[in-house]
Amino acid sequence: MSLRLMLAAGLAFAAATTAAQAEPLKVAFAAEPYPPFTYKSSSGDWAGFEIDLAQEICKKMEVECVQAPTGWGGIIPALTSGKVDMILGSMSITEDREKVIDFTDPYYYSSAVYVAPKGTEFSGEGDLKGKTLGIQGSTTHASYARAALTGKRIQMKIYDTQEQVNRDLLAGRLDIMLADQIGMAELLKRDEGQALEIVGKAPAHEAFGSGVGIGVRESDTELKEKLNVAVAAVLEDGSCSKLSNAYFGTDICGGNTD
Repeated sequence: MSLRLMLAAGLAFAAATTAAQAEPLKVAFAAEPYPPFTYKSSSGDWAGFEIDLAQEICKKMEVECVQAPTGWGGIIPALTSGKVDMILGSMSITEDREKVIDFTDPYYYSSAVYVAPKGTEFSGEGDLKGKTLGIQGSTTHASYARAALTGKRIQMKIYDTQEQVNRDLLAGRLDIMLADQIGMAELLKRDEGQALEIVGKAPAHEAFGSGVGIGVRESDTELKEKLNVAVAAVLEDGSCSKLSNAYFGTDICGGNTD
């Protein structure tokens, strides 16, 4: 190959590499609204705590990011297949998920709680016997129910989205539901949530994982390192806490909320 051709090939390779590096990072979150973490605003744009937090994290990394709403049931396959670059959408860090993908350090933690119509008698999981329990599928709550509640004469109904669980409980098609404490506290503030209350908390269990982190491919070690630096930065400089207080009226950022 002549020197001219070699130089041309080298420049073409460098240009292609630069273009590839300039590609925006695709940030996945559930396409099913989960207010106030993610939801559609009146303008039709995505909004919420994790939408804004993703922007802050990308800003810290000095990279361009684009939103990639993805059906929750297929969000991990979307990551492993390369359709998206990271998952920032209330995904708990669990042993089962860590067999398939990797996670950053956690940026928040939330317990699992039981929610039922006001006046429901509930002193513990023994009171679930004979009841119809609603749970969103592909969640740590569903994993816990399968591991700890199977065979206890509880009718479990699995749903695609948390909003579907909420609606069926409000409509009387469920007796009780198991869900995220922070999300449920927000539901109870809404008009439709006034008829409900948190009646109990699920016990600690490995199914619930060790907090919520950003999911990345196992091979993306450099991206994970950069994200960890950015996560630490938004926790340390108060950016996460500021967003949390704006959306929740309290600070959920960092460690265990128990």
